[in-house]
Amino acid sequence: MGRYAVLLRGVNVGGVTVRSADLRALLAELPLSDVSTLLASGNVVCRYDGDARALKELVEAALRERFGYDAWVVVLTAERLAELLDACPYPADSETHQTYVTVTSDPARLDELDEAIAEAAPDAPRVRLGPEAAAWQAVVGGTLDDPQSKAGSKPRYKPWITDRNLRTMLKIRAALEKLPA
Repeated sequence: MGRYAVLLRGVNVGGVTVRSADLRALLAELPLSDVSTLLASGNVVCRYDGDARALKELVEAALRERFGYDAWVVVLTAERLAELLDACPYPADSETHQTYVTVTSDPARLDELDEAIAEAAPDAPRVRLGPEAAAWQAVVGGTLDDPQSKAGSKPRYKPWITDRNLRTMLKIRAALEKLPA
């Protein structure tokens, strides 16, 4: 049974509210084990006897049915998440910058986003961690105005891409490490 991070896109913003307790209750009905939600922002760790693609489809269908919204998730294995975070050159904590990790279920969409960001902000601190992830930094207090944040929040990327603060991703990694292998 594999250990997975399931990252929900666009919950608890823009009128889509999914409480952690309701999310856990829904996931308890699925063939998952050791389910935990983290930080009330659409972060789930669990074990599942299948691959990431099947888990993605299973969770998206359940969320759509139960909560009635266009649910999109990105699923990463514990091992892959650890590799991506190990590749991040930016610090989790800084007085001047916040580090984010963008993950995708479709690397071609991340390629497209990278091109858009390179045009809008060629000097922006951003590095590709792998086909499915990039790390970037925003000035503290300026995340929503950052060209990377603005580009990634466009509706065209909603089904495939989500961002997490690096500190959040490290908490997800730690929670995955606590799950039985």
